[in-house]
Amino acid sequence: MSAVSQRLPVPGDAPVGVIDIDLALPGEFSLPGGRKRTRPQGRVMALVRLRGRPLGMVYGDSAHTADLWQTLALAAQRDLGAPPVRSVSRTRLAEVPPVRARHAKAPFISVIVPTHNRCDLLRRCLDSVLGVEYPGALFEIIVVDNAPADDATERLVRETYGNRVRYVREPVAGGGRARSRGLASARGSIAAFTDDDTQVDPRWLSAIAETFCRAPETDCVTGLIAPAELQTVAQTTLERHNEVNKDYSPRTWSLRDPPEDPLFPFTAGQFGGGANMAFRTELLRDLGGFDPATGPGTPAHGGEDLLAFFQVLARGGTLVHQPDAIVWHSQRRSWQALRAQMFAYGAGFGAFLTAAVIHEPHMLPALLRRLPGGIRYTAAKAHRLNGDEDAGWSRTLTLVELQGLLYGPLGYLRGRWFRSKV
Repeated sequence: MSAVSQRLPVPGDAPVGVIDIDLALPGEFSLPGGRKRTRPQGRVMALVRLRGRPLGMVYGDSAHTADLWQTLALAAQRDLGAPPVRSVSRTRLAEVPPVRARHAKAPFISVIVPTHNRCDLLRRCLDSVLGVEYPGALFEIIVVDNAPADDATERLVRETYGNRVRYVREPVAGGGRARSRGLASARGSIAAFTDDDTQVDPRWLSAIAETFCRAPETDCVTGLIAPAELQTVAQTTLERHNEVNKDYSPRTWSLRDPPEDPLFPFTAGQFGGGANMAFRTELLRDLGGFDPATGPGTPAHGGEDLLAFFQVLARGGTLVHQPDAIVWHSQRRSWQALRAQMFAYGAGFGAFLTAAVIHEPHMLPALLRRLPGGIRYTAAKAHRLNGDEDAGWSRTLTLVELQGLLYGPLGYLRGRWFRSKV
C-alpha cells in the first residue's frame, strides 16, 4: 500500500487524476460529478464523501486500483477525521428522495449559465445540469450568450436542447451584465448561477433548495467548488495555492452575528464564488442585479460575485455556505493563463472593494478601519509557506494577485466610465 498525503504533490508531479469516492461504497470510484464509474491507477486526488456528504480531498498513489481505494480511505481517516471503513454501513446508498417529498413548497429554481464562445464546455455543463436529481418541473435553464463572435452558441442551444434550455443574448461584454441579463429573464424564486466551464453534481440543486427551505432567513447560498481535472502543472499549482481556502463545513454569515474575523464582511472571497452561488431572486433584483462594471470581460476582470455577497450582508441579509452543493470546475491549463487568472482574481477583489464603498457608502468607515490589516494579510500570504518546497511558486502567484489587487480600483473606475459610454 502506498504512502498518502492530504496535500497535492508539487506541481512538477502533474498530471493527477481527479476522482470521487464515498466511504459507504467500498471499492467504487466515480469521475467528477459521480455519474460515471472509473478504475483509476497511479496518482489521484479524491473528493471523499460519507453517504453523499463531502468531507474533504485527499491525495493517494498506487499502481493497483484495489489498493488505491484503501489508501484513500486511510488518508481520509487520518487527515479528515473520517470513521474507519469497517464502521461505515455497507448498505448501498439509497437514492436521495425528491426534494418535493421533503418540502411541500420546494422552490422553482432558475439556473443561469453565462457563456462566451465556448460551445464544447457549455455542452458538458448543460448536460450535467439536465442530469440533476431535482424534479424537472421545478427548474429551468437559461444560457446567456455574452458578446458572442458568431451564432454557434445559439445554434447549439436551439438545435441540441430545444425547449429544455432558454437562450438569451447579452451583446455587451461583461460578467456582471451577463448575469443580470439572466436574472431579468428568470422565472424562479431562486436564481442559481454557475459557469460554462463547470459540471454540477447530481445533488447540486437539491442541496441549494434544502438550504433555503431549512432556513427561511437565508438570502444567498454558496457551495463547494472542486477541481474537475489536474492534468497540467498550472492546474495543480492553482489547486495547491487555493486549497487552504476550501471549506467543507456549513457556515452562516450575517452582520447580526459577525464572526471573529476582523476583516468581515470585506473578506467576500471566503464566502464562495460565482461558479456556485444562488440568491433569492427578488432580493437580488432589489439590489439592482450585478454591477455592469464588474466581471470577466470588463476592465475590472471580476468582482461581480463578491460585490453581490457583500451587498446581501450589508443590507442585513444572511449568507450560507453549503458544501453539499458541489460543482466541478475546469481551471485553465497553461502557466500563462494561470498568471492571468491570478491577476484577475486580485483585480476583481480590488474592484469589489471600490464598488462596495460606492454602492454602500455607510460601510466606508468600517473598510478604512480594516484596510491596513487586509493589506498586511494579503502581503503575508507570499511568506506563509516559507521553508516549504513549493514556497517559490506560491509566492509568485500571490505577488501577481497583489498586483491585480492594486490595479483593481482603477479597473473598476474604467469600467464605470465605459458603461456610461454604452
